[in-house]
Amino acid sequence: MGEKVVAGPIGLSDRQRYREKGQQCLAGLARLLAEKRFDRPKNLMGLEIELNLAGPDGMPRMMNAQVLERIASRDFQTELAMFNLEVNIAPHRLGGRVFDRLAEELRTSLAYAHRKANEVDAGIVMIGILPTIARDDLVSANLSDVDRYTLLNDQIVAARGEEFRLDIEGVERLSCTSASIAPEAACTSVQLHLQVTPGRFADVWNAAQAVAAAQVAVGANSPFLFGRELWRESRPPLFLQSTDTRPPELQAQGVRPRTWFGERWISSAYDLFEENLRFFPPLLPICDDEDPKSVLDQGGTPKLAELVLHNGTIYRWNRPVYGIDDGVPHLRVENRVLPAGPTVTDVIANTAFYYGLVRALASEARPVWTRLPFEAAATNFDQACRYGIDARLEWPRRGRYGGTTRMPATQLVLDELLPLAAAGLDAWGIEPADRDLYLGVIEERCRRGVNGASWQSRTFHKALEGGMGRDAALAATTKRYAELMHLGEPVHTWPVGLPAPAVSLG
Repeated sequence: MGEKVVAGPIGLSDRQRYREKGQQCLAGLARLLAEKRFDRPKNLMGLEIELNLAGPDGMPRMMNAQVLERIASRDFQTELAMFNLEVNIAPHRLGGRVFDRLAEELRTSLAYAHRKANEVDAGIVMIGILPTIARDDLVSANLSDVDRYTLLNDQIVAARGEEFRLDIEGVERLSCTSASIAPEAACTSVQLHLQVTPGRFADVWNAAQAVAAAQVAVGANSPFLFGRELWRESRPPLFLQSTDTRPPELQAQGVRPRTWFGERWISSAYDLFEENLRFFPPLLPICDDEDPKSVLDQGGTPKLAELVLHNGTIYRWNRPVYGIDDGVPHLRVENRVLPAGPTVTDVIANTAFYYGLVRALASEARPVWTRLPFEAAATNFDQACRYGIDARLEWPRRGRYGGTTRMPATQLVLDELLPLAAAGLDAWGIEPADRDLYLGVIEERCRRGVNGASWQSRTFHKALEGGMGRDAALAATTKRYAELMHLGEPVHTWPVGLPAPAVSLG
């Protein structure tokens, strides 16, 4: 959704025209695939992180325009709401000391942005959902002042035709309504991109779907919303419900939601773009003048603008991306399951775990998706979001007899997935010291049963036991989290609870 979209009236004929253009784009994509016009592998990865702005009191600050003006860097951009920013790290080639370099770039960028935010009494907090965010913060008046967000909000609201219902039952239950998509802005995530050839795309996407649950189990960092303790990773149910264009009757009919895990393993990138057009009506039916066929006939590379824009309004947890660099088209898998934070080291550990795992699983002779039903992968994802590091996941059994077994996520990661991730990082040519450092962070989280979500929950409950009220405990937890986040030691080492107040000897 980074496109420059200009808001304007949308007429009855626009959707029909857009639908036709979408089909022309799909035919163009099929032809590009058939003619093998895509870029050769470059082992390129990319990273985007959505961030929150909060004050010294731990409360959200609605001032991304002022902070961005001070940062004055193209690496930082607006996000959906005024308390959000996004930082984009330039693509890197996987190999060598890439993860250490990424960590250094991120630390430098975030420290600079934090200093600039401090000038207006705000700060950067890298967390899945800010625990202090309140319903009154998530209203359409607090959406960023950007045409595409206004238009997207208007179109999703119009498609739904009634208020959005948020109903999430976890440790506690949240039930409320919203007149806009603003609650979606509470979700801040890490997005990992991997450029792949068309021939490898399906294997990489299928592998990413298979491991999404393990990623969330070890990386969960969003246990609170609107003062309630919900799922260990509450972003997925919140994202689904706050962008849901389906009233209850369409949900009951089995119409697919726009925030979607999917329903099958695929054999080509084409499958996903074709599903997008078949299942989802356009939200932003804005047509480009390009004729993909004539561009291809002349040997050019079509932008496929309608296909790309439509894809940006369907929130798959692993999303296909079509892009063009120097006139050459390429495909990427965009992994969107991880929450932001807790620290740069944790983010890079999650990143190394993902890229290693996907590389290894996509290359197996008997791929995991031939042995694990897709429904099991979807159920695993749901379980990981609910229970985080305490989840139990289904996974194919080793050995000749086949079938699947359920086991604690920590056991699955320690016994099977970490060795695979290490082999995958070796295949990428990652320096062994980097491999061991970052996968060691994932290992320690599993051994100690600690991730961002469990730390937040335990610290909050300790504050309650110490006599604090709920709101004060959430604010204190947020402030302590921000402090430890900026110190930068990985979350499994963080002491649980709030520091004892300094005793005055005066």
